[in-house]
Amino acid sequence: MLGTTVLIPTSLVPQMGGGNEEKAKMIQTLLFVAGVNTLFQTLFGTCLPAVIGGSYSYVPTTISIILAGRYSDIVNPQEKFEKIMRGIQGALIVASTLQIVVGFSGLWRNVARFLTPLSAVPLVALSGFGLYEFGFPVLAKCIEIGLPQIILLLIFSQYIPHIIHGERHVFDRFAVIFSVVIVWIYAHLLTVSGAYKNTGPKTQISCRTDRAGIIGAAPWIRVPYPFQWGAPSFDAGEAFAMMAASFVALVESTGAFIAVSRYASATPLPPSILSRGIGWQGVGILFSGIFGTGNGSSVSVENAGLLALTRVGSRRVVQISAGFMIFFSILGKFGAVFASIPPPIIAALYCLFFAYVGSAGLSLLQFCNLNSFKTKFILGFSVFMGLSIPQYFNEYAAVNGFGPVHTGARWFNDMINVPFSSEAFVAGLLAMFLDVTLHRKDNTTRKDRGMHWWDRFRSYKTDARSEEFYSLPFNLNKFFPSV
Repeated sequence: MLGTTVLIPTSLVPQMGGGNEEKAKMIQTLLFVAGVNTLFQTLFGTCLPAVIGGSYSYVPTTISIILAGRYSDIVNPQEKFEKIMRGIQGALIVASTLQIVVGFSGLWRNVARFLTPLSAVPLVALSGFGLYEFGFPVLAKCIEIGLPQIILLLIFSQYIPHIIHGERHVFDRFAVIFSVVIVWIYAHLLTVSGAYKNTGPKTQISCRTDRAGIIGAAPWIRVPYPFQWGAPSFDAGEAFAMMAASFVALVESTGAFIAVSRYASATPLPPSILSRGIGWQGVGILFSGIFGTGNGSSVSVENAGLLALTRVGSRRVVQISAGFMIFFSILGKFGAVFASIPPPIIAALYCLFFAYVGSAGLSLLQFCNLNSFKTKFILGFSVFMGLSIPQYFNEYAAVNGFGPVHTGARWFNDMINVPFSSEAFVAGLLAMFLDVTLHRKDNTTRKDRGMHWWDRFRSYKTDARSEEFYSLPFNLNKFFPSV
């Protein structure tokens, strides 16, 4: 959760014209809204222990808004930052309607009914594996910090529990805390000893524990409030582009929700519950726009991986964590201390978290017939294209400075380039299309696709355990029944 909360503002704020003070406020706001959205999601959404936080899916569209021509003439950095933020707020507020309508109307429930274990494998797997660029490439920017972090994390989480067998799962439950504290202290010792005194600016930003400038700029106590940057501004093109990013986040969140349900030892999500969760995620995007986080909301993939690492799939634990998010966002200095963790340490955690989420998708293969050539084709082709197509789009943008679709309308470019730059979106869409169009209705084909196991979870009422995992609190199921 700290990864997206810190890394996204760190990359966006300087481009928007803001300084350390704006960065600190944006991190506080992102953390505050994440805590509120997580509480709503765990209470009234899917009721799974899923954390709702910032998402990398919105970053390309946000950068496109930052580069819009109408902001280029503004000289004052503070004024430029606030006007860009208002533009992002307006786009997010409009984009939130997509998930709110699709979720609460039950439309996504009808789409999710077409999901099978076969088509869910590429979607869930690439929700984790598709984020490989945030793993070792970021870790390697400061290898002397990142490598010890991943080695210690593996030792604490895997090898010590393997060697020492005990009733209390201390090391695997607290592996992240133990390893991060040790490497953080080690990184601080390197910083104060002058190891990075004569290095380049990129190395100093990646390695030093005192270069972020967040602690000094963060106020002691500050409560984020609605429209703190001013009244939002609206642009139709930017709103459509943000809606495309919102749709990508919707698809990726579907994969993350399935991973969370697997690691929380819950039954597979009934489509109606998934649709309800998407609706509340749309409300979360609305809050992001109202409070001005500079980024939309989606299911935190890293926290889905953390569930697997700690083996703690408790809804109550996540709700308490959401309370801590709100607490640390208000007490700015305390939150800023955690936000000063060097990015390579976070990237080392990502290497394990994203791997766990990807393996949750692969675990669904146990319900499919891997001896079927049709199954092999759908899996292989969708995963390969899910990696290959986004690679082409991202490589093209890195070389040319714009995507393959490059017209005079920037918003139209984003509507095409952003979805096809997402591995999970491409793989999931392709797998579902092939699965739906190539299957037959005979029992053999249904078993090949895993439907013999999935059928009883396609409705809320066909499995008795749905009430245990997904019922609403305060007896609200009487007023909002699930189907």
